Amino acid sequence: MKVKKAIILAAGLGTRMLPATKSVPKELFPIVDKPALQYLVEELVHSGITDIMIVISRGKTLIEDHFDRSPELEERLIAGGEKKADLLKQVRQVSDMANIIYVRQKTLNGTGGALQMARQFVGNDAFAVLYGDDVIINDEYPVTKQLIDAYEEYGLGVAGVQEVSEEAIQKYSTMKVEKLKDNKYSLTDMIEKPTKDQILSLFSILGRIVLPAEIFDILDKTPLGAGNELQLTDAMKTLANTKGMIAVDFIGKRYDMGNKLGVMQAQVEMALKHPEIGTEFKEYLKEIAKTL
Repeated sequence: MKVKKAIILAAGLGTRMLPATKSVPKELFPIVDKPALQYLVEELVHSGITDIMIVISRGKTLIEDHFDRSPELEERLIAGGEKKADLLKQVRQVSDMANIIYVRQKTLNGTGGALQMARQFVGNDAFAVLYGDDVIINDEYPVTKQLIDAYEEYGLGVAGVQEVSEEAIQKYSTMKVEKLKDNKYSLTDMIEKPTKDQILSLFSILGRIVLPAEIFDILDKTPLGAGNELQLTDAMKTLANTKGMIAVDFIGKRYDMGNKLGVMQAQVEMALKHPEIGTEFKEYLKEIAKTL
């Protein structure tokens, strides 16, 4: 079964990035001249996804505005003639990339609660899940496509993982894995925010998942977890324990847009690759480096 639907979880408050997130969703923080969330939507489109649901919350209607048409702006660009033609094309592409719908999570009750908002949208289909503040760059082989290919090969839920430090794993989740081939592993257990003696491996889920629709039935029976909230990882633990899952050590550069350092790393590294400013920005950094 082809995976054609995706859910982007973008309802979080972004408290690590206050005061900026008081008025601007972290998912719309710009990386040079493109908001972070647009990178995710483009990744999904390039992975074969046609239908996207974005789970938002109060105060995040700017996300809807970004992916909507802007007649006034388009008229101004049209009036600019040939000089503005490329910008007009870019602006229109933003709203035409995919079929995007939105649902508001009225009560912020965890990632599992957010995902439950998409049950009717998903139906009986397998689907991808992306965390809205995780930008992962791989222009040649998008990470979501890497996971979809693994799902189609094994017929099991798939988690995108990478190895992190022992300190970092205690803030995320640890996976019990056994290598199958290449960068693919059998995943049979996971522990959210483990203590040092609970660490199963240094592999942790980082922002990309492909799941079967049965995850919703599992969520219905999953008790509240960390923060007294319904956690998706708790439901995935049950799925891994009972049916098994696949872990893919994905190939791609990840930026955490909910973290100050991650935002700055994304800005600098993507600016260096930018066709308009890359060369000039590189020279600027060289001058700055002399003063450090």
